[in-house]
Amino acid sequence: MAIELNHTIVAARDKEASARFLTEILGLPPATPFGPFLAVELSNAVTLDFMEVEGEIRPQHYAFLVSEEEFSESFARITGRGLDYWADPRQERPGEINTNDGGRGVYFTDPDGHFLELITRPYGSGARD
Repeated sequence: MAIELNHTIVAARDKEASARFLTEILGLPPATPFGPFLAVELSNAVTLDFMEVEGEIRPQHYAFLVSEEEFSESFARITGRGLDYWADPRQERPGEINTNDGGRGVYFTDPDGHFLELITRPYGSGARD
């Protein structure tokens, strides 16, 4: 059997708001309740299972490989909401996107401070900026 990532838990102060934020930005169907979680299913059957936690949330990084069309649509939602975004993970290039590997990429944060990334080309697949 091939080993694949099946799911991961995403800590949230408000799982409904956080799951809705992600599904709206990415244009995905609404999250599905599963026990104490709200599961956001991606096209490769991996789920991000949002779970409410108390106390401090340690921000994580989640990167999504999207098509050029999906990037354009999601990026329009990011800018339409007036969200801050960056071309780089160190947040040194605010208000820009990158063109790494001949594609497009952008970083932004969710309501809990998780660092989200959209890319249209996998790392190492083409020319660098």
